[in-house]
Amino acid sequence: MAANQQNIEKMQLRQNYRNLWHTDLLRTIQADTPYCCFALWCAPCVSYLLRKRALYDDMSRYTCCAGYMPCSGRCGESKCPEFCLCTEVFLCFGNSVASTRFLLQDEFNIQTTQCDNCIIGFMFCLNQVACIFSIVAMIVGSEEISEASQLLSCLAELVYCTVCACMQTQHKVEMDKRDGKFGPHPVMSVPPAQQMSRIDQQVPPSVGYAPQQAYGQSYGYPPAPPPAQGYPATGYPPTAYPPPANAYPPPQGYPPSGYSR
Repeated sequence: MAANQQNIEKMQLRQNYRNLWHTDLLRTIQADTPYCCFALWCAPCVSYLLRKRALYDDMSRYTCCAGYMPCSGRCGESKCPEFCLCTEVFLCFGNSVASTRFLLQDEFNIQTTQCDNCIIGFMFCLNQVACIFSIVAMIVGSEEISEASQLLSCLAELVYCTVCACMQTQHKVEMDKRDGKFGPHPVMSVPPAQQMSRIDQQVPPSVGYAPQQAYGQSYGYPPAPPPAQGYPATGYPPTAYPPPANAYPPPQGYPPSGYSR
């Protein structure tokens, strides 16, 4: 029960992933045409190779269906992981492809685009409709409904094989990107830790920017008090400013002789 709840939480968390696949399902044939054909004609073999590559060729990490199914860890995978993986890809091919997809998504925080979701959803809906038509044809016994169900079943199988081939090619291209086959990895630096400004801080922290020197006055909280009012202001006139010609005290010989108060 706890494992099922954990898988549900992982599915909900997967909706908030921000990274994207290197190529979407519509462009996988263009991205790697030979491998897409290989995945179409030898689908179980490709699923085996991709799962092993997703585990970095370390089969000691293997669990059935990558740990996403109730049977995971209960099939004796630790004793013979290669045989268990072969059994998985041949008897549970759809689950093996989906498990590898979930494994890559959880490792690299990759979300599935709306276009990819529509393609995958159309594949599942077409399989369900073909199954319903087959049941109805078996109950009613009508030849027209039986032929329609067979046509829908062939179409559903064709879509299923094509979408699975595109999905596995998408996984392969993503692991090519992981392994640096598209060029050197860009140098990534850890972003600085974000801080929140508090009211009791005099100067709020700089978030994402280098601290700048104050100009004129310090801008903080609370603001600096205004200068004291009065006339003249303290330190006026400046020392470097020359005094006027009629500065105090008056020059010698003033007042003139004969002047009486």
